[in-house]
Amino acid sequence: MQKVAIITDSIACLTRELVEQYGIRIVPYSFYFGGKVYRDWVDITPTEAYQLFLKEPESFYSSPASPSDYLEAYRGASQHAENIICITLSSKLSTAYDVARAASEQAERELPQTSIEVVDSLTATAAQGFIALAAARLAEEGKSLAEVVKLAEAMRDRVSLVAFLDTVRHVYRSGRVPKVAAHAGSMLNLRPIFTISGPVKFLGIARNREQGINQLLRRMRDKVGQNPVHVAVMHAYALDEAKKLMERISSEFNCAELWLTEFSPLMGYACGTGTLGLAFYKED
Repeated sequence: MQKVAIITDSIACLTRELVEQYGIRIVPYSFYFGGKVYRDWVDITPTEAYQLFLKEPESFYSSPASPSDYLEAYRGASQHAENIICITLSSKLSTAYDVARAASEQAERELPQTSIEVVDSLTATAAQGFIALAAARLAEEGKSLAEVVKLAEAMRDRVSLVAFLDTVRHVYRSGRVPKVAAHAGSMLNLRPIFTISGPVKFLGIARNREQGINQLLRRMRDKVGQNPVHVAVMHAYALDEAKKLMERISSEFNCAELWLTEFSPLMGYACGTGTLGLAFYKED
């Protein structure tokens, strides 16, 4: 039995290969379309979900994970580990942290032999994924729960996320931009650059995709310089462009780790298709 198991949610955008390699348990979020419930990354791939979204965006509704979803994950992880760390989507964006905490209290009553720590990632997408990966890699070395939690909390200050929207047409769904403003921005072809550090923070505007991509790379270069960097390239139904961006990063940066993933469609619910982003951190 291992000392520490790692749980995170599907918003972390971890690839199936990474999840399987490190034994990370994923709590799936859900969305509704056409009267049917789909579990993110379980019942449907992100690409398939975006195809549904494009057919009828107004019929697409997202839903966070429930306490029972987290409880099921805790029960499963307890079969293989003495302790559990659950890394959630930022509490500034979702109730996930509170839900996971409440579920952990119930799980500890059922499983008194298992200690559970819930960590607020204060971010999302593959930046959250990198926190879970770092925790899983340390857990693989047989470190204690306290050591893994300490590393996960330290990683929050190291990871960065930058992304740009190809359209602001759907961003009103986040509740942070009025619908009329979103449609006006779409007509003007504005492409916001944003990050997530606690809440969503807008960093600037690009007039076209080339400008947007250059701004992402410039912001990453400003933070990492020539140091080795861990990078995840993310896209929402824009695979070809994401591959080109990945090739450019490989040639322009000193990459210690580089992988490609899709934005969860739960993020695409507000971001829309065509979104590109980078999650990264500088190696010590």
